[in-house]
Amino acid sequence: MYIPKFNEETRVPVIHQLMRSHPLASLVTFGASGLFASHLPMVLDERAAPFGMLRCHVSRANAQWKDFDPDVQALAIFSGAEHYISPAWYAEKQATGKVVPTWNYVVVHAYGYLKVMDDVVWLRAHVESLTKIHEAGMQNPWAVSDAPEEYVAPMLKGIVGLEMKIERLEGKWKLSQNRSEEDRRGVVEGLEDGGEMKRLMLDALEDRG
Repeated sequence: MYIPKFNEETRVPVIHQLMRSHPLASLVTFGASGLFASHLPMVLDERAAPFGMLRCHVSRANAQWKDFDPDVQALAIFSGAEHYISPAWYAEKQATGKVVPTWNYVVVHAYGYLKVMDDVVWLRAHVESLTKIHEAGMQNPWAVSDAPEEYVAPMLKGIVGLEMKIERLEGKWKLSQNRSEEDRRGVVEGLEDGGEMKRLMLDALEDRG
């Protein structure tokens, strides 16, 4: 990924936080049929060196788990806040008019070699972990054990696990760092008039100062 120095994020805890808060990743692999992508919720295990371990699962009917080259690194893309940035928000527009639109965004690329985990014990532990994470904020959290075992067992047989030890992490926080302080202030003001995506981008800008 092209990352100008002023947009580069190298702090692993910051990158991990983005991956945890936006866990639906695009998993891209290369195999006999060429490039293949699936959109999957990932579980990040930060204990694995050097950058953590990603775990996910796909439907057994999804050919990606069979059609990838294990000798070629896979890529998991995590996308955070993003928003169109109007040149009308820049102070420079009034000063010179020499401005153009752009798009601000936060994104992480994680690279590593995929390993197929076709084991029911691993799969149950993974699904339980995934469920526990995303049910944590619910008033009455659902657990895998709430479903009848005779229902869960065949469901587990219908999925295949994937594990990826992260070998390389890239973080890009494109948040108007190349603009003047006045222009950045204008971007903040432009984002303050509401909307969920505007709020997320405003939060990202505030986090970066």
